[in-house]
Amino acid sequence: METRLAGVIAEHIRAVNAFDTDAIVATFNRDAYVNDNRREIVGIDAIRRWVEKELVGDRVMMNVREVANHYGETIVRAAYDGNYDKTNLPEVVILSNYFRVVDEKIVSLTIIFNQPSPY
Repeated sequence: METRLAGVIAEHIRAVNAFDTDAIVATFNRDAYVNDNRREIVGIDAIRRWVEKELVGDRVMMNVREVANHYGETIVRAAYDGNYDKTNLPEVVILSNYFRVVDEKIVSLTIIFNQPSPY
């Protein structure tokens, strides 16, 4: 797996780690959607509210562990930390982020807490 990031995805993660609402929102297309923990957040206004509360508000930071490109989708596995409720979570929370980018804007982002597969 790769671990290097470039372009809008690198900018997105940099902005998340800097707690910069405007810079995070600027990485998304106006009609983008985010699926975070099985919740669909659609459109730039809803994404801004999600960013303000759950990323910047909770002081979330991402430490990239793995990067993979798969048929136009970029998968980023990152250790997350922040001031969110960690009840029943492992000591290190690794989330998989599935990015789809068009014209250097994020058009979709799905964030999943995956479990190891027996296969």
